[in-house]
Order: sequence, then structure tokens, then C-alpha cells
Amino acid sequence: MRKKKKSEGNGFNVWRSYSDMMAGVLLLFVLIMCVTLFQAQKSYNESLQERDEKIAMQEQYTQELLDKQNAIDEKNETLQNQDEQLKSQDEQLAEQQKQLEALAAKLKEQESTLNAQQTALDEKTAQLKDQQAQIDQIIGVKADVIEALKNEFSKNNINVDIDAQTGALTLEASVMFDYDQAELTDSGKQALEQILPIYCKVLLQDDYKDYLAEIIIDGYTDTDGDYSYNLQLSQQRSLAVAQYLIDIQGNFLNDEQSQELEKYLTVNGHSMANPVLDADGNVDKDASRRVEVKFRLKDEEMIDELNQLLSGADSQSDAANQENTENN
Repeated sequence: MRKKKKSEGNGFNVWRSYSDMMAGVLLLFVLIMCVTLFQAQKSYNESLQERDEKIAMQEQYTQELLDKQNAIDEKNETLQNQDEQLKSQDEQLAEQQKQLEALAAKLKEQESTLNAQQTALDEKTAQLKDQQAQIDQIIGVKADVIEALKNEFSKNNINVDIDAQTGALTLEASVMFDYDQAELTDSGKQALEQILPIYCKVLLQDDYKDYLAEIIIDGYTDTDGDYSYNLQLSQQRSLAVAQYLIDIQGNFLNDEQSQELEKYLTVNGHSMANPVLDADGNVDKDASRRVEVKFRLKDEEMIDELNQLLSGADSQSDAANQENTENN
């Protein structure tokens, strides 16, 4: 009876041990499952994290690409703008080149004009030099003639009024003629016999006669009376002096000189023109009634014309300077 109970007790322990073993196996399985799930979850989380990182990297890379593209677009736009600016500059340069070519052509034309003007100016300068030499010669001859006349009258102790600039010799009408008359008085003839030979012989010297153009006798009256009457009176008085010179020329001139005198002699009447004024500017009637004997050298007209041209050139130069000043 005791042995049977012991056998029953041992069988109960086997099943119990089997249950514990199964429970342990189940727990182990559960643990394995938990570990597996944990690892799977961890792997999943890591995969998600890695995916997120890859996505972030992809987004960053995409953003970098977008930034690079934007930078490229900006550069392209800048280059396009620069190309447009360069194109505009090229057009401006082409236009400026055209303008420079036009200016160069104009400057070339102006240079040609200036060269032509310079050539003409050089020719004019050479011509003026030649004319100036002639003028200097004529002026020198005229000065020599006037000086010779003064010396001759001084050597013969004859006091006469000779203009130092023109060489004109003035004869007072009151000595030569009675009032309102055209016939020479004895004192007038005596004065002419002393004055005219010296005057004519100096002018007809070989040193001067080649330059001589005229020997002129001019008659003048005062400002009283009628112009026509005074014109006739002045002409008659100058003619009377010229006629007396012709009458006495054989006393101091040879035949050749006499012929030359007749060729050079000119008589004029000026009526009341060119009256003589006193210091107060009033007409000096006694001095205005006069006869002048003077001479004119060849080419003196040229001197007068040159003086007028020079005066005109000075006026034009002044006008041009004034215009340039106004333009500036």
C-alpha cells in the first residue's frame, strides 16, 4: 500500500516538470519574438532614419542643384545683358567711327583749304614784300627830293614854305596877284624867277627824273563869293604861273629838260576847296588864297591803293577778331 502512493507522487512531478519546461520554452519563444520584434522595430526605425537622411540629403542636393541653376540663370541673364550692352556699345562705336571718319574727311578738306590759303598767303606776302620794297624806294626818293629842294633854297638864301611830307611849295596869292586878279604882278614874277628854276632843276636831275610823274601847279581861293567864279579865278592864276614858267624855262633849262618839263607840267584850279584854317579852326582867308607848286612821283597811286588795302585788311582783321570774341 505504501509503495503505490510513492508511485503516484512521482508521476505528478513529471507532468509538472513538463509544464514548467513548456512554460520556459514559451517564455523563451516570447523572448525571442520580443527580441525579434525589437530588432525589427529597430531596423525599421533605422531604415526610416536612413530614408529620412537620404530624403534630406536628396532635398539638400536638389536645393543645391536649384541654387546652382538659379546662379547659372542669373549668370546667363547677366551675360545676356552684357551681350546687349556690348552690342549697344558696338553700335555706338560704329556710329562714332562714322563720325570720326566724317571729321577726318572734313579735317582733310580743311587742311587742303588751309594749304591753298597758305600758298596764296605766301604769294601775297612775297608780292607785298616786293611792293613794300618799291614803296620804300619811292618814299626814300621822295624824302631825298624834299631834302634836296630845302638844301638848294637854303644855299641860295631863299626863304620858302615847303611841306616836309609832300614837298609842296606854297606861293602867297597876295604876293603873286592883286586882289581878285589873275595877272602876275612884277613882284610875283620876280619871286617866280627865283623859286621856279630851283624847284624844276632839282626835280629834273638825273637822280630823280626817272621817278617823276608830274609837276603840278594848283590854284586856290578863299571861301568868299561864288564857287564857279572862284574856280575860274583859281584856274586862271595857276595857268598864269605855269605860263610864266614856260616863258622863262629857257633861262635855266636845256632843250631836253624843257621838253621833259612840258611833259610833266599839270595845271589845276580848286576854287575854294581845302581852305587853310587858323589855330582856332576858322578859315584864314589870306592864307587860303594861294598857289601851290608840288610834284608827284611814279607809283604814288599804288602807295595810296596799298594803304587803302592795308587799312581794309586791318578793318577786316578787327571785324574777324571781334566775331571770334563774340563766338567764344
